[in-house]
Amino acid sequence: MRALLLALAGLLLVAGCSSGASEGEFVFNGTGGRTTVVYDPPESRGSLTPISGESLLEQGRTISTDDWRGQVVVLNVWGSWCGPCRGEADALDQVASASAPRGVQFLGIDVRDQRDAAADFVRDRGVVYPSIYDPPGRSLLALRGYPRNAVPSTIVLDRQHRVAAVFLTAILAEDLQPVVDRIAAEPAPSS
Repeated sequence: MRALLLALAGLLLVAGCSSGASEGEFVFNGTGGRTTVVYDPPESRGSLTPISGESLLEQGRTISTDDWRGQVVVLNVWGSWCGPCRGEADALDQVASASAPRGVQFLGIDVRDQRDAAADFVRDRGVVYPSIYDPPGRSLLALRGYPRNAVPSTIVLDRQHRVAAVFLTAILAEDLQPVVDRIAAEPAPSS
């Protein structure tokens, strides 16, 4: 009986130390030094709980990835204080505009920022997609294990909102567009 209780206690301890992730849920396990990770085949991709937060430009309005069910969603983590974020803004707008007709929506996540500075950044650059205003980065908790200090970074979700690609660096349009095009061309999930 004692051996059985010790074994049961050991199993409970191991279960308590696990990540708590459900089967099929996205858990970021590092990149092995790479700045780009693509998750293929699609069946191997982990899903996310919806990412949501207050709109940067429309205080009191909540924006969520659930607003674009069945669409590819490209998340971009940025801050107005971030030089590389300023450098990639035009490329992101270019890909967002080119991809919108194929059911692709971009969503920014503004972190560690002042609202006025972030709003000025968006208006001055004519950013064409909405952003969540999230100074503490709480919305990123849905990305289990994701390095919240990786700014800028871009995460591409497929039409089922599974993580399809992660870019942990500033991005160029010629690097992002082919990935977005390929994911947008994947068959839509059956309902």
